[in-house]
Order: sequence, then structure tokens, then C-alpha cells
Amino acid sequence: MVQVLEVSDLKTVFQTHDGVIHAVNGISFSLDEGELLAVVGESGSGKSVAMMSLMQLLPMPPARIASGRVMFQNQDLVKLSSSGIRHVRGARIGFVFQDPMTSLNPVFTVGYQIMEPLREHMGLNRKQARQRAIELLEIVGIPAASKRIDDYPHQFSGGMRQRVVIAIALACDPKVLIADEPTTALDVTVQAQILELVRDLRQKLGMAIIWITHDLGVAAGIADRVIVMYGGLVVEHAPVQELFANPQHPYTRALLDSLPGRHTADERLRSIGGQPPLLLAEPSSCPFAPRCTHAFDRCRQQNPRLMNVEGRHEVACWWDPETRGPRDVG
Repeated sequence: MVQVLEVSDLKTVFQTHDGVIHAVNGISFSLDEGELLAVVGESGSGKSVAMMSLMQLLPMPPARIASGRVMFQNQDLVKLSSSGIRHVRGARIGFVFQDPMTSLNPVFTVGYQIMEPLREHMGLNRKQARQRAIELLEIVGIPAASKRIDDYPHQFSGGMRQRVVIAIALACDPKVLIADEPTTALDVTVQAQILELVRDLRQKLGMAIIWITHDLGVAAGIADRVIVMYGGLVVEHAPVQELFANPQHPYTRALLDSLPGRHTADERLRSIGGQPPLLLAEPSSCPFAPRCTHAFDRCRQQNPRLMNVEGRHEVACWWDPETRGPRDVG
């Protein structure tokens, strides 16, 4: 497999009135050509901040990338200037945000907003850009695209607006598409339509996708590999079938136990007690230990590194679910 993106030891902090928030604490991962990587975790786990850091999309200040490398096409995106990263954003890496209504400018037609990156990054004239914009609307399933191109965002439903946002992200044929919970604000039926659209586009265009979600059910349906984040750290990483069949981290197991489909009709859904960490200090012990039913002394004293379990399956945990005791590591 050809690697298109490599992230190494990425750390992102926020300066606040209460102190420095350590939102992302040294995550590393890679993305292969044509692969769909799901990044999962509850709100506050650092998944969206991590992926927005890749593209310098966070306001700086208060945000700051403290360390790390993001290698894409022989460039370290972290070191690019604001003008340099603009040539990557929208052109070679597309980004789909969670709420399409805040992503689209209400005073411009959808056609104008799709045409803008085509003229900026691909040098198309107005006529060429308009024709390409119509093609993109057709690709993402907007009916009567040649007529709808002159409509404004408020004239589209939520699902159709998200399709428009995807069309903008795809405008310049990016190598990588990052989608930040793009189906969260949509009803279940429209969610399924958007997921089916992404599957089709991935097959036709062959682009690599990073899909950020808190929904493990969505990850199961579309991903090749899954990264589970907690406390700004990657706590488990595995091929999707391996993760669901053999979850190793107590947090992953707890997330899976909260899925309705894993219970009988008369069983109550399980929840994860406690609250996510505040992250006013970089974790020096396992950040999940205060909420973990398997935590022991080492968990509260030392933060585990990612350890290989089998194949491409890695976990950052001192507890071994196979032996139901401490993991046999140095």
C-alpha cells in the first residue's frame, strides 16, 4: 500500500484563563491510499482537534501545535506558512465539517461556493468552473443540478446541504478527505444516504478518507481501520473487524457495550461512569484509570504506550483481557 499521510507525535495545546489545556498528547498514525480510517471517541477525546490540527484549521492563538510532524506529499504540513497551507487545504486535502449550515455562506449561491476553489486552485475560468460545479452536484446526488446550482443554502434540506459541502470538498480531486462527524446533525434516513454516498465516491475516486465519529456503529459500516482516542491519546488502533471481534482496551469495550445491538431486548444499556479528564496537565498516568473497573496501581502511576497485540492491532493498556490481569510487558 502507498502511504499518503503520516502523523508523528502530534501535540496540540490551548491557552485558556484556567491554564494550558493539553487537547492532543502525542498521537501517531498513518493513512494509506484509498483507505478509510475511522477516528472514534466521545466528546472531548481530542479527535476533532487532532484532525483540524493537521490542516491548521484551529485559531492560533489560543491553539498551538506544540510538537509533531504531519507528512503529506513530502511536505511537513505543520511547518507550512498560512499561505502555504492554503494551497493544500481544499486542493489536495478536502475537509467536511459537522454542520453544513455553518460551513456554507448563506449570502452566496451554492454554485458560487463550489466554483470558488475550482477557480482558486485549478485556474478554471467562470464557464469551466460552472460546468464542473454542475458535474459535482450530479456526482453527490443533487437532482436537477443545472437548476439548483443558482439556489442558496437555505433552499436545500439538511441532507442536501451536506451533499453540497461534500461537493465543495471534492471539487479539486483531493488525495485525502477528512470528514468531521458529517452525519451527526442529520436524521437516521439521511445519515444512511450520506454514508452510502461516501462509499460510492470512495470506490469511484479512490481517495483516502479520515472519518471522525463518536458512533462505533458508523465506523463498523464504512472503515478499514479504527483509531480509538481518549484524553487526547490513541488508546487502541486496529483493523475494523479485529477491533469489534477482539477489543483490548477497557474504554473500547465500554463504548461497544453501550451499543444497542450488542444487548438482548430486556437488557439495560450500559453507560461509562464518571467524566472525561480536564487535561490541564499532560497525562502522566492512564487517563481512563479513574473510570476503569480494571485499573490497578500501575495504571495510576504510569501512562501506557501503544503496544502491539497481534498484526496491526495496538493497545495502550496495562490490563490484559485475555488473562484478566496485568499485561506481561516490561
